[in-house]
Amino acid sequence: MRLPHSRRRSGPGRSPATRALAAATALVLSTLGLVFAAPTASAATLTVSQKNLSFNPATLTIAQGDTVTWHNEETDGTTHSVVQSGGSEINSPDMPPGASFSYTFTNTGTYNITCRFHPDMFMTVEVGGSGGNPPPTTNPPTTTTTEAPPSTTTEPPSTTTEPPSSSSSVTTTSAPTSSSTSTPTSGTTAPSTTPGLGGLPVGVGPVPVSFHLTDNNGSWYDTNLNLFGTRSLAVAELPRVNLGKLLGGALPNLLGGNLPLLGNGAVGQSGASGLLGGAVSQLSKLLPTGSSTPAVGNLGVDPGQLLNVPALRGAVSQILPTGDPRIAQANTLLDQFQQQVAAQPANLPISLDKLPVGANLMGLLKDLTTFASNDITLPVTVNFNVSQPAAASAHTATSLIWPDGAKGFPFDQGGAWVGNQSVQLTEPGLYAFQCKIHPYMLGAVVVDDPLTPGLDFGKKLHVNSRALTVPSNADIITQLVTKFFNITAPGNWQHYSATQDTTWNPSDYPPAPILTYDENGKPQLIPLLSLYLKQHQGVPKTLPAANKKPATPGVGEVWIDTEMEQYANKTKVGSATRVNAQTWNVERKVALPQVNMNNPHNMWTDRDEKVIYQTEWFNNKLDVFDRQTGQFIRQIEVGPDPSHVMSRTDTDQLHVALNGGGAVMELSPGATKIDRRIPVQLPGEKIAHPHAHWMTGDGTTMITPNVNLDDATIVDIPTGKIRHDTTGEFPIASGMTPDGSKAYEADFGDGTVACISLKADACVSDTGTKVHGKIIDEWANYDPVKGPRGDWGGLSIQIPVAPDNSAVLVANTLTGNITVIDPKTDRIVKFLPCDSGCHGINFGAKKGGGYYAYVSSKFSNRMIIVDTDPNGDGRPDDAAVVGSIALAGDQNTATDDKLVDYAGFGGMGVLPIPLAYEGWVEKAPGNAVNDQLTCRQRNPVKYAAVCK
Repeated sequence: MRLPHSRRRSGPGRSPATRALAAATALVLSTLGLVFAAPTASAATLTVSQKNLSFNPATLTIAQGDTVTWHNEETDGTTHSVVQSGGSEINSPDMPPGASFSYTFTNTGTYNITCRFHPDMFMTVEVGGSGGNPPPTTNPPTTTTTEAPPSTTTEPPSTTTEPPSSSSSVTTTSAPTSSSTSTPTSGTTAPSTTPGLGGLPVGVGPVPVSFHLTDNNGSWYDTNLNLFGTRSLAVAELPRVNLGKLLGGALPNLLGGNLPLLGNGAVGQSGASGLLGGAVSQLSKLLPTGSSTPAVGNLGVDPGQLLNVPALRGAVSQILPTGDPRIAQANTLLDQFQQQVAAQPANLPISLDKLPVGANLMGLLKDLTTFASNDITLPVTVNFNVSQPAAASAHTATSLIWPDGAKGFPFDQGGAWVGNQSVQLTEPGLYAFQCKIHPYMLGAVVVDDPLTPGLDFGKKLHVNSRALTVPSNADIITQLVTKFFNITAPGNWQHYSATQDTTWNPSDYPPAPILTYDENGKPQLIPLLSLYLKQHQGVPKTLPAANKKPATPGVGEVWIDTEMEQYANKTKVGSATRVNAQTWNVERKVALPQVNMNNPHNMWTDRDEKVIYQTEWFNNKLDVFDRQTGQFIRQIEVGPDPSHVMSRTDTDQLHVALNGGGAVMELSPGATKIDRRIPVQLPGEKIAHPHAHWMTGDGTTMITPNVNLDDATIVDIPTGKIRHDTTGEFPIASGMTPDGSKAYEADFGDGTVACISLKADACVSDTGTKVHGKIIDEWANYDPVKGPRGDWGGLSIQIPVAPDNSAVLVANTLTGNITVIDPKTDRIVKFLPCDSGCHGINFGAKKGGGYYAYVSSKFSNRMIIVDTDPNGDGRPDDAAVVGSIALAGDQNTATDDKLVDYAGFGGMGVLPIPLAYEGWVEKAPGNAVNDQLTCRQRNPVKYAAVCK
């Protein structure tokens, strides 16, 4: 940083004559009674950059009267602001890239500065010192601790954008260049949308698609439309201005929105239901299996209505001049098309080029598309909003699937944000978005070309995994579309009975015709998406009674975050559920209505096992409650989207990962205050967004998976020094071997597991040699176009290592199974079944020796129990599911609020007590329960020396 010219001092180079003249002049003026004050230093102007969602420098010490100028130096279109946290003196307007904001500090004191759009972005300005800028520190932000029940909402800082006072100014030095515009969460009028990479937003004509990202079950990307059980799906028609009709008639009132459009952007409830088979919605309950599946013409409905033939006829008539012979030709071909499709099975794709009418019809429609391309094609605008009270913290809108050729894609932001973002969809096809912080938050838009049969998925689609570009009929697309509806439509979740078998028959899928293409570019029409998806995943199927108690009890208890349970006195969802591992009874549910606990995600306990530490993943809080009674103790603000929490074995301090930020927060025992902020990205790097960290048993080393950096950070805990290591895409969770020699990272984005040596080379290559790192491929038996050749895993999440080093388990959300890895060879040895949304795993002690892995699933109400080494030989090839428990509870389950819906659903974080891992279990208190632990369970690593 340079001081301005106004603060520079002249050096000691003046001549004796000059000094003598100055002294004489001063004597004369003094004699005359004229006294002049000594010259004072001019006020300085110091600069701060805003880049990679950080202030640089993060700490300034300045003199009273100095000015600070903030410059937005982002290159990805991110908008920032400068806001005083806990005060209203400093509050800049929105600052797009290239903008700057200046403020002159006339009062002394400490100023905590943040950005209203990025909640983990902050800095401190100390006013009143002698000036200058010390090195940045890692002091934590100002926090609040609540001992009594606090308000159930957290308001953001004041976000009014009044013109700056005379002591501040804002300058825009260049126009924004991206498709994103951020706005405050409250208190201001949203600015107009900025030009985007995909084209200009259109004020007349196409209706935009709007997603509100919320904390609510099944409407995490909320369109305010319920289409076949999901509120996260939107349908749009790619609009074209018909120039022939525009020039052939009176000039329309453009400002009135009367352009003669073919297609009109986003489609409302009734129109979308029509395009998605709304006129035949009774078809959504049809069963897909067996030879009895009827042909399209035998479904009891008009095949023309089912296939949206009238809409296609209308599009042809609208695009062509009246009397054009191609209109009659198209109608004749569409009659034949309707008749020929009526004879085809309703649940299987139809190769249109093999229909007698196929070549002629598709050729004509291709000609019409070329004819229509002379008109103006307008993009469909999609708006994303994150704001309170629906969303209490920050999210992203990140592209998961998009058509080949779509401008401005892949679409992403520099990190989690609040406010507004927008993007334009320029090609017909399937677009899917997810939140990188909460990756089961999904939204989708199908952009239809009205001049094709069925709704368009596009010819080729990009998938944000392994740089895939696949035909739209590829298996990976079908897998992801199926999971989209199984996740976002709560009616499709797996509901187990505790005592009897039930049937799982997910039916909230659109009964719509879908146009896809194979790898040779040939059109494939799916007559009914609903039946096709059911056929593909093999439903309906029987769900066995959930309560199957293992033959051998566990030791202690298991806590599971049932994150999607809804309660009478809360506006936010979720609870922590306690299961007795000896009786397998659901004993207690803790919802904390007094603090409106919001999406509880992960837990840990203290050294004395007296309290439960609970993260609120969709908020900025950590809660503490009594382990025995469930009584609320305190709540502390830690930072955006806290995901996982663990304790240090040496100090009993807590480490809380800020999934929506760039650090792990270190808290005092009991979570009474924040002791330290540990950044997990280096200065100048993008914000990391760490999720599920893990620590060595000696409390010296921590590893974090960084979903925004696609790498891992290894932290020396005492010093806070960090280094990065290699992972696959979107690493989300960590595990470590008991001796701390190596870590495993579950790579959510590409279906791999990364082995990372923490000290000497400890990962095992396929040839048996020790290496620093290794990527274990869960897709070895999977072809993303043609489908699986055997068992495989996808969308991997939690990945613990057994305390006796017998196995590594990986919970897979996409495939609904568990990968079993042998840590002695770093090879996959088998897969085990799991439930829909398989998510959380943690190990607890089994009575008499050995361990159970307790496994939770987001979209199921059941916990399953895995024994990774039933015969005790130290090898996991005999790992097996040995039991399961329904998590809904019964009349004997204690609760602190009335459970009203989704009982037992949303299984995520799992916490067995006593803690069974090396470093923690040795320090577990002695009591009647913990005394059941064997000597080897008490000493997982040192048992050979300790257990005689």
